[in-house]
Amino acid sequence: MTEAKKTATKAVKTTKKAAPAKAAAKKTVAKEVKLSNATYATGKRKDSVARVYLIAGKGEVVINGIPVNEYFRRPVLQMIIAQPFGVTKREGAYDVHAIVMGGGLSGQAGAVKHGISKALEKAEPELRKALKAAGFLTRDSRVVERKHFGHHKARRSTQFSKR
Repeated sequence: MTEAKKTATKAVKTTKKAAPAKAAAKKTVAKEVKLSNATYATGKRKDSVARVYLIAGKGEVVINGIPVNEYFRRPVLQMIIAQPFGVTKREGAYDVHAIVMGGGLSGQAGAVKHGISKALEKAEPELRKALKAAGFLTRDSRVVERKHFGHHKARRSTQFSKR
Protein backbone atom coordinates (compact mmCIF):
# COMPACT_ATOMS: atom_id res chain seq x y z
CA MET A 1 0.00 0.00 0.00
CA THR A 2 1.21 3.48 -0.76
CA GLU A 3 1.65 6.14 1.92
CA ALA A 4 -1.21 8.22 0.49
CA LYS A 5 -3.70 5.36 0.83
CA LYS A 6 -2.65 4.65 4.44
CA THR A 7 -3.15 8.25 5.52
CA ALA A 8 -6.49 8.45 3.67
CA THR A 9 -7.89 5.36 5.42
CA LYS A 10 -6.74 6.64 8.84
CA ALA A 11 -8.44 10.00 8.23
CA VAL A 12 -11.72 8.33 7.24
CA LYS A 13 -11.73 6.10 10.34
CA THR A 14 -11.17 8.98 12.77
CA THR A 15 -13.90 11.21 11.29
CA LYS A 16 -16.56 8.48 11.43
CA LYS A 17 -16.03 7.74 15.11
CA ALA A 18 -16.18 11.35 16.36
CA ALA A 19 -19.56 12.42 14.93
CA PRO A 20 -22.02 9.88 16.49
CA ALA A 21 -20.68 10.25 20.03
CA LYS A 22 -21.61 13.95 20.19
CA ALA A 23 -25.14 13.33 18.84
CA ALA A 24 -25.78 10.48 21.30
CA ALA A 25 -24.70 12.62 24.25
CA LYS A 26 -27.20 15.36 23.33
CA LYS A 27 -30.11 12.88 23.06
CA THR A 28 -29.51 11.25 26.46
CA VAL A 29 -29.36 14.62 28.25
CA ALA A 30 -32.70 15.67 26.74
CA LYS A 31 -34.41 12.38 27.73
CA GLU A 32 -33.16 12.48 31.32
CA VAL A 33 -34.66 15.94 31.86
CA LYS A 34 -38.07 14.90 30.50
CA LEU A 35 -38.27 11.56 32.32
CA SER A 36 -37.15 12.62 35.80
CA ASN A 37 -40.67 12.50 37.32
CA ALA A 38 -42.04 9.62 35.23
CA THR A 39 -43.52 6.29 36.32
CA TYR A 40 -41.24 3.50 35.10
CA ALA A 41 -42.02 -0.11 34.25
CA THR A 42 -40.45 -2.90 32.20
CA GLY A 43 -42.51 -4.91 29.74
CA LYS A 44 -41.50 -8.16 28.07
CA ARG A 45 -42.81 -10.29 25.19
CA LYS A 46 -40.94 -13.03 23.29
CA ASP A 47 -37.35 -11.73 22.96
CA SER A 48 -38.32 -8.05 23.27
CA VAL A 49 -37.79 -5.90 26.35
CA ALA A 50 -39.39 -2.45 26.67
CA ARG A 51 -38.47 0.19 29.23
CA VAL A 52 -41.58 2.37 29.53
CA TYR A 53 -41.79 5.84 31.10
CA LEU A 54 -45.28 7.20 31.75
CA ILE A 55 -45.80 10.95 32.26
CA ALA A 56 -49.06 12.89 32.69
CA GLY A 57 -49.58 14.67 29.36
CA LYS A 58 -51.51 14.81 26.10
CA GLY A 59 -51.28 11.20 24.94
CA GLU A 60 -48.11 11.30 22.84
CA VAL A 61 -46.39 7.94 22.38
CA VAL A 62 -42.69 7.96 21.45
CA ILE A 63 -40.75 4.75 20.90
CA ASN A 64 -36.94 4.88 20.58
CA GLY A 65 -37.24 8.61 19.86
CA ILE A 66 -39.69 8.08 16.98
CA PRO A 67 -43.48 8.75 17.07
CA VAL A 68 -45.57 5.59 17.34
CA ASN A 69 -47.22 5.95 13.90
CA GLU A 70 -43.78 6.01 12.24
CA TYR A 71 -42.16 3.26 14.35
CA PHE A 72 -45.14 0.85 14.15
CA ARG A 73 -46.61 1.54 10.71
CA ARG A 74 -49.19 -1.28 10.86
CA PRO A 75 -52.46 -0.13 12.45
CA VAL A 76 -52.79 -3.46 14.31
CA LEU A 77 -49.58 -2.80 16.24
CA GLN A 78 -50.73 0.74 17.07
CA MET A 79 -54.02 -0.70 18.39
CA ILE A 80 -52.12 -3.17 20.60
CA ILE A 81 -50.23 -0.31 22.24
CA ALA A 82 -53.45 1.70 22.79
CA GLN A 83 -55.34 -1.19 24.45
CA PRO A 84 -54.35 -0.47 28.09
CA PHE A 85 -55.54 3.13 27.76
CA GLY A 86 -58.83 1.99 26.20
CA VAL A 87 -59.59 -0.53 28.94
CA THR A 88 -58.86 1.99 31.72
CA LYS A 89 -60.49 4.94 29.84
CA ARG A 90 -57.29 7.00 30.03
CA GLU A 91 -56.87 7.93 26.34
CA GLY A 92 -54.85 11.14 26.08
CA ALA A 93 -54.08 11.31 29.80
CA TYR A 94 -50.45 10.13 29.67
CA ASP A 95 -47.41 10.57 27.45
CA VAL A 96 -45.40 7.40 26.85
CA HIS A 97 -41.65 7.25 26.20
CA ALA A 98 -40.46 3.71 25.50
CA ILE A 99 -37.05 2.22 24.74
CA VAL A 100 -37.45 -1.17 23.06
CA MET A 101 -34.76 -3.72 22.25
CA GLY A 102 -34.75 -7.19 20.74
CA GLY A 103 -37.22 -9.30 18.81
CA GLY A 104 -39.48 -8.27 15.96
CA LEU A 105 -42.14 -5.60 15.65
CA SER A 106 -44.98 -7.77 16.98
CA GLY A 107 -43.00 -8.76 20.07
CA GLN A 108 -41.93 -5.17 20.62
CA ALA A 109 -45.54 -3.96 20.46
CA GLY A 110 -46.52 -6.61 23.02
CA ALA A 111 -43.63 -5.59 25.27
CA VAL A 112 -44.65 -1.92 25.14
CA LYS A 113 -48.26 -2.88 25.94
CA HIS A 114 -47.10 -4.91 28.95
CA GLY A 115 -44.88 -2.05 30.12
CA ILE A 116 -47.66 0.54 29.75
CA SER A 117 -50.04 -1.67 31.74
CA LYS A 118 -47.54 -2.12 34.58
CA ALA A 119 -46.74 1.61 34.64
CA LEU A 120 -50.47 2.51 34.70
CA GLU A 121 -50.93 0.16 37.64
CA LYS A 122 -48.04 1.84 39.49
CA ALA A 123 -49.36 5.34 38.74
CA GLU A 124 -52.97 4.53 39.67
CA PRO A 125 -53.32 1.36 41.80
CA GLU A 126 -57.13 1.38 41.47
CA LEU A 127 -56.75 0.44 37.77
CA ARG A 128 -55.25 -2.95 38.68
CA LYS A 129 -58.61 -4.75 38.62
CA ALA A 130 -59.47 -3.65 35.06
CA LEU A 131 -55.97 -4.35 33.73
CA LYS A 132 -55.79 -7.76 35.42
CA ALA A 133 -59.24 -8.76 34.07
CA ALA A 134 -58.10 -7.88 30.53
CA GLY A 135 -54.93 -9.97 31.02
CA PHE A 136 -52.51 -7.09 30.42
CA LEU A 137 -50.48 -7.53 33.62
CA THR A 138 -49.57 -11.15 32.86
CA ARG A 139 -46.31 -11.60 30.97
CA ASP A 140 -46.86 -13.72 27.86
CA SER A 141 -43.97 -16.17 28.29
CA ARG A 142 -44.29 -17.98 24.96
CA VAL A 143 -40.99 -18.00 23.10
CA VAL A 144 -39.73 -19.80 20.01
CA GLU A 145 -38.67 -23.38 20.75
CA ARG A 146 -35.02 -24.11 20.08
CA LYS A 147 -33.84 -26.38 17.26
CA HIS A 148 -33.02 -29.89 18.41
CA PHE A 149 -30.13 -32.04 17.25
CA GLY A 150 -31.05 -34.43 14.42
CA HIS A 151 -34.14 -32.42 13.44
CA HIS A 152 -34.65 -29.95 10.61
CA LYS A 153 -36.40 -27.45 12.90
CA ALA A 154 -37.61 -27.59 16.49
CA ARG A 155 -40.15 -30.39 15.83
CA ARG A 156 -39.72 -31.23 12.14
CA SER A 157 -37.97 -34.58 11.85
CA THR A 158 -36.15 -36.06 8.88
CA GLN A 159 -38.20 -37.88 6.26
CA PHE A 160 -38.55 -41.60 6.95
CA SER A 161 -36.55 -43.81 4.60
CA LYS A 162 -37.28 -47.53 4.54
CA ARG A 163 -34.02 -48.28 2.69
